[in-house]
Amino acid sequence: MHPFRDARRRRLSARPFPPEWDRILERNFPLDRALPAADRAELRRRVRIFLAEKHFEGAGGLDLTEEIRVTIAAQACLLLLHRGEDFYPRLDSIIVYPAAYRVRTIERSADGVVHERDQVRLGEAWNTGAVVLSWEDVRYGAADLHDGHNVVLHEFAHQLDLENNAADGAPELPRRSMYVAWARVLGHEYEQLRHEIERGHRTLMDAYGATNPAEFFAVATETFFERPHALREKHPELYDQLSRFYAQDPVSWVASSREDSCNSE
Repeated sequence: MHPFRDARRRRLSARPFPPEWDRILERNFPLDRALPAADRAELRRRVRIFLAEKHFEGAGGLDLTEEIRVTIAAQACLLLLHRGEDFYPRLDSIIVYPAAYRVRTIERSADGVVHERDQVRLGEAWNTGAVVLSWEDVRYGAADLHDGHNVVLHEFAHQLDLENNAADGAPELPRRSMYVAWARVLGHEYEQLRHEIERGHRTLMDAYGATNPAEFFAVATETFFERPHALREKHPELYDQLSRFYAQDPVSWVASSREDSCNSE
């Protein structure tokens, strides 16, 4: 039990949601408008708590604003709507760059040769309690709620995956009995995506999901929330597993008009 934390959260939950924050969500997070009224209210309660408990830090010269913090918090909290009162317990900080940023990586090949190279990244999740994001790509990913690309959903899915100390595409599930079906369905879908990419086929989920099981889970999460109708149609078992995990059914509240047009291309 956490009596002091819980009391603080009750006080935060009792406060009205600032009108300026509503305007930020109206501008930057169109998916909010698709949510049922009860979920919209719960999202706002969670945003308040998230912003009070997590530290935001600007990097690369970025001047952190309320708009940045609220936009990121709302998307991160979307994944938590029906997942109890854990607010990414292993996460302390969100580091935000103005745009895509470069990192130096060091890799050792099988023959022992060390390779250094620069990588351009839109975001990343660390197992040391931080998520790193590009603000430009945060805004871009949230603006189109049907393109299946959302860097915040992607990186915070990684955070959920890391809660059991391993980035392996198998996060902590609500019940032990779910693990067998989860491994069967996500393992099969991951291998199927790899197979389709190798053959050069067009796929619903981004090809980056074929990198490894952890990336598959993060990409599948993006698709689940942004292209749920197509995911349920083409990958019904995967949709069902994600719906059980997130305790949400985006098909029931996301308008399908633009998504249907994408499917007909």
